[in-house]
Amino acid sequence: MSLVSNRRPVLDGLFSSCHPTPLEDSLTSMQRQRNTMNLLTESTFCYQFGNQHKVKEPNGRRKTYLCYQLKLPDGQTLHKDYIKNKKKQHAEICFIDKINSLNLDKTKRYDIICFITWSPCPFCAKELVAFIKDCPHLSLEIFASRLYFHWIWGYQVGLQSLRQPNIQVSVMREKEFADCWENFVDNQGKDFKPWEKLTQYSTRIRLRLERILGKTHRTHLASEQSSECIQDENDCVDAIRNLNLDAHHPHYEEWTQDACS
Repeated sequence: MSLVSNRRPVLDGLFSSCHPTPLEDSLTSMQRQRNTMNLLTESTFCYQFGNQHKVKEPNGRRKTYLCYQLKLPDGQTLHKDYIKNKKKQHAEICFIDKINSLNLDKTKRYDIICFITWSPCPFCAKELVAFIKDCPHLSLEIFASRLYFHWIWGYQVGLQSLRQPNIQVSVMREKEFADCWENFVDNQGKDFKPWEKLTQYSTRIRLRLERILGKTHRTHLASEQSSECIQDENDCVDAIRNLNLDAHHPHYEEWTQDACS
């Protein structure tokens, strides 16, 4: 009884319904105990979130993991969890579905912070933009450990599309890795220990992202006809590149399985 009475003043007015919502149930569970089933192992975190350019793959390819925190403007955390990509659904799409399922009060403001192993692909970037546009009461901050096919024009355009009033995309630094370690890893009470050259790798990736976001989209500088030609040319180049690159794509195994099913 005391648990319920203590949490009601905090939660009153945050939700669109007077009946308990999935988010309220989640908050009750988090208040009772720290749910270690929803925490990453130390080895999974270091392997999947590592920002090294190349790593040995003893546990398979590095996948897309997305850790998120739902907060009030005053910084209070209402909900947090992590998601990984599924066979036929990227982690970003699972994340959108999860937030929608919380039935948040649209008259209230919420901030969402995401830590993600790979920056969003063009499709997921488009879906994230549409999601935030449909939910103006939300703001989204994305911190990526690594950039996903950053040298391909279409993926650069996808990252550029995330430049929206309520969306911010950045690269994880030591501070963000430490925050992710503290909130999403079964760390057994240990402090985060940076791996070798973490800051150096992070700086390189950050500068690369800044160059991508700072580029002026070429279609804004060309006529409509020239723009279509450029698009067709780049589509052909990307298609040729992907013949060799898809095998190294974090979702490649999913794609090939889907194609064969």
